[in-house]
Amino acid sequence: MITLRGKTVPGPRSLNPLKSTFAFRRAPLQFLAELQKHYGNIVQFRLAIWPMIFIGHPDYIKHVLQGNHHNYDKDVLMFQFARLLTGNGLVTAVGENEWLHQRRLVQPAFHRQYIDALGTLMTTATDVMLQQWDTYARERQVFDVAEEMTNLTLQIVSKSLFNVDVSTKTNSFCQAFLQVNAFLIDYFYLPFPPLFVPTPRNSRFYSAIQKMSTIVYEIIHNRRQCQENVGDLLSILFDAVDENGQGMNDKQLHDEVMTVLVAGYEAPASALAWTWYLLAQHPEVEERLHAELDQILAGCIPTVGDLPRLDYTRMVLQEAMRLYPPVWLLMRRAIQDDQIDKYRIPAKSSIVWSSYISHRHPDFWEKPELFYPEHFLVERSATRPRHAYMAFGGGPRICLGNTFAMTEMQLILATIAQRYRVSLAPGYHVEPEPLLSLHPKNGVFVSIEHR
Repeated sequence: MITLRGKTVPGPRSLNPLKSTFAFRRAPLQFLAELQKHYGNIVQFRLAIWPMIFIGHPDYIKHVLQGNHHNYDKDVLMFQFARLLTGNGLVTAVGENEWLHQRRLVQPAFHRQYIDALGTLMTTATDVMLQQWDTYARERQVFDVAEEMTNLTLQIVSKSLFNVDVSTKTNSFCQAFLQVNAFLIDYFYLPFPPLFVPTPRNSRFYSAIQKMSTIVYEIIHNRRQCQENVGDLLSILFDAVDENGQGMNDKQLHDEVMTVLVAGYEAPASALAWTWYLLAQHPEVEERLHAELDQILAGCIPTVGDLPRLDYTRMVLQEAMRLYPPVWLLMRRAIQDDQIDKYRIPAKSSIVWSSYISHRHPDFWEKPELFYPEHFLVERSATRPRHAYMAFGGGPRICLGNTFAMTEMQLILATIAQRYRVSLAPGYHVEPEPLLSLHPKNGVFVSIEHR
């Protein structure tokens, strides 16, 4: 146990105990940016009744996620609320032993060899979507590319990992998740009234969760009926047993399937939506991307084997996730007293950091506010602290699906950008909406033309 020494973490003081809460609720990205600007890389503030410590330096984040990660768990507001949706799945598991057991169960489905075999499925699903895009291009229709990416990535993750086609349920599932997403982040900022109070807002929230759970339980029920092992993640979960030889019950299966389904489609969809927005705003980057695709692919459908040569395609995606990271806010709880740099961290403190803020730290990025894929040239990345860029988290609990997501996003981007040039709809303004993930508010409306 560490004896508390050192300095008290600085932060704003106000006679109004809810001043920071309302400022955070009104504009969280701007609030955190202003905190870092005025107080530096570590700041304390109050969110409703809970004291928070915000950290913005890569070394501080590394300390929490890696250097002393045993002292920091997920028993914090963010994950307590997320468990209302996903239950006790891999992402929200609190205890380290429990998390490690779940990770070992799920990990085989994310081995690179298995992911490589899914490449054709990913490009085929994209090609099916592009049949409709041919109509958009021919008729110069304006459409929401964020919605298109959401539908596509949900189909890919459901087919890849659970061998089911959810195309008829995609809209219902996604709309329900958007309602849950908006409610949870709003409740996170100001948790009132309690969830057990039957207000119309609380009722809509539970109804949306029920819609999503019904679809997940249907996936589980249908697989139980056919009793077929197809080697996917769902088969792995069905065959898993604990130390007593007991398999998972339907509730445990639900929690793991819901976790993977939501995480597997939602973050890549947001990242791709932001990528199309940024490409439409930066024709010089789009032109270089097209040149690489033309040279490497020569009009052929991209494969997993092509990806190591598509360096600029990867850099474009990484830079889009630097500026608009899907997972923009994370939290941990200090189990025991600790010290970060010269600052005291009392036990039970909630530690908060934002990739959106740290990805713009001027000490580590040459052009922090600009869309500049050259940030991710190998020689530049080699000199940057590991935790300055955290699109997929860090430490032992780094996102298990990061290889799956990057493979999927590169194949989708390469397949589409080979064929189309994307333009933002005239007069349309896009702004970030920081829910549980960082969405483009009201979508990204574009038109396309054949290259």
